[in-house]
Amino acid sequence: MDSRPPLTPACRTLPEYVRHWAEAAPDRRAFTFVDHPAPHSRGVHRTLTWRRLDLRVQALAARLAEEAEPGARVALLCPQGVEYVTGFLAALAAGMVAVPLYPPGLPGHADRLAGVLADASPSVVVTTRREVETVREFCADESVRVVGADQVADAAAEHFRPVAVDPEAVAYLQYTSGSTRAPAGVEITHGNVVANARQALSAYGADAHPVTCVGWLPLYHDMGLVLSVAAPVVRGLLSVLMDPAAFLHQPVRWLRLLAAHPRTLTAAPNFAYDYCAAAVTAEQKADLRLNDVVALINGSEPVRPGTVDRFHAAFAERGLPPESHCPSYGLAEATVFVSAARPDEPLRRFALDRDALAAGKALPARPDDPRAVLLAGCGTPAGQRVRITDPATGVVLPEGEVGEIRVQGPNVGRGYRNRVSETRDVFGGELADPGAGGRWLRTGDLGTVLDGQLVVTGRLKDLIVVDGRNHYPQDVEATAQEAHPAVRRDRLAAFPVPSPEGERVVVVAEHARTAHLDAIDVPALVRTVRAAVSVRHGLRPADVVLVAPGTVPRTSSGKVSRALTRARYLEGAYGQPVGAAGGAA
Repeated sequence: MDSRPPLTPACRTLPEYVRHWAEAAPDRRAFTFVDHPAPHSRGVHRTLTWRRLDLRVQALAARLAEEAEPGARVALLCPQGVEYVTGFLAALAAGMVAVPLYPPGLPGHADRLAGVLADASPSVVVTTRREVETVREFCADESVRVVGADQVADAAAEHFRPVAVDPEAVAYLQYTSGSTRAPAGVEITHGNVVANARQALSAYGADAHPVTCVGWLPLYHDMGLVLSVAAPVVRGLLSVLMDPAAFLHQPVRWLRLLAAHPRTLTAAPNFAYDYCAAAVTAEQKADLRLNDVVALINGSEPVRPGTVDRFHAAFAERGLPPESHCPSYGLAEATVFVSAARPDEPLRRFALDRDALAAGKALPARPDDPRAVLLAGCGTPAGQRVRITDPATGVVLPEGEVGEIRVQGPNVGRGYRNRVSETRDVFGGELADPGAGGRWLRTGDLGTVLDGQLVVTGRLKDLIVVDGRNHYPQDVEATAQEAHPAVRRDRLAAFPVPSPEGERVVVVAEHARTAHLDAIDVPALVRTVRAAVSVRHGLRPADVVLVAPGTVPRTSSGKVSRALTRARYLEGAYGQPVGAAGGAA
């Protein structure tokens, strides 16, 4: 095990931290990428020490300086790996604006990539030797220069000239995942990302005790970037990376990395924990030792206690500490991290009355009541202020009332690139409270505070309003996926559609990969889902559509995109939509 890292200095930018650790602990491991080149590979490790990382960052920064001026945008179209890390840090070291993205070959994301590149207008694209030709072909119509990170020689570092970087300058553009709108580039400053990394380290106890960050979340995603790159760089910690596809192919690979390193901290959405609980076999579990897992971060909105329970039941015998689960809340506009349950504390569970919740009140219910909504507390903020407000008036609401979550802190981004009106609306919120001065970020998320805990209940724009009653889509989705075993968990979307009688709800669901469509009694499944939603929510879906695995669109962070699913449904992509002539009823 590596020795405890030296004390963390107060640097202003991530490249300054890299330089510090290269001088203070040059031979300590900084980043390890574990590749899985074959289906049954146990992993090929590739490691950079802090000295080596600093050299590669300087070499690539010098190369970028040959292609563009400080302030230019540098798009990262690298696969997951150490080149992604060096490319990101090199752009910052050169005083340029990084744009974390992904290679053109990522299935189902080509249109989004083209749209983001058009919006960001990068001067340079950084990729790898393996992807250079594909990237050049994809960017053929754009006047950008393409640089292969692993094609730049170490000797280029001799030409590196440090750039004086203002902490208030934009470090990178974090494009939102687009779950409710077209992707927008959030301007994250150097000061924002350093502040948010420090906040996360503090919240998960990594500022006082060293941890190993283990992650498969893509580095173009806000949580992946901060927890797998920024936080380790600020604290001088080892970050162990793997490819998301390697996790999806064999989820036990993630757990093996958690077991193989001291005091591990990791993050994943709901579906990943459920996937592991369902897919990791008894034989694969046999050699896992999970006693040293410090924090399992879950940033889904909302976090379901059932997911935590299923994961813990599956791996408790392998030594997984029961207090390692840390439900958290964050968003790209706040760099990522806002609030978290702390490690070593029991999961805070809340059973809330569904009807009262829809009416804006968080009233307790019996956990076994079929009309109860079960939610996990997302702890408390670290280094930030959070308020629950009336979305229309900005009035701060008391504990137990549901409203829009608003955030203020040094981690909140500057705004959206080239979107003045939207920036003013989202980042320039004011509260109707004389003691709450300054700008407040309007998150668009709904939540409440109970027993001092932030409880996220849903998303303002996703609310389904039928016959004057509010319904949370994730509740309808949870009911639908529990109603029939052929409905694939966390791969379905509930959303409102217009009809002559007013708003009606539609459910589009993928069938489980283990179930063949021709073996499913689809009419019976539709009846079962409709009945379950009707009984539990007093809401009869106007249409229930069963589609093939991989058909329901997802955001860049892996969440289902209700907005895009709804748009495709209304376009007739899943058959004739309800309300059209001859449509489903």
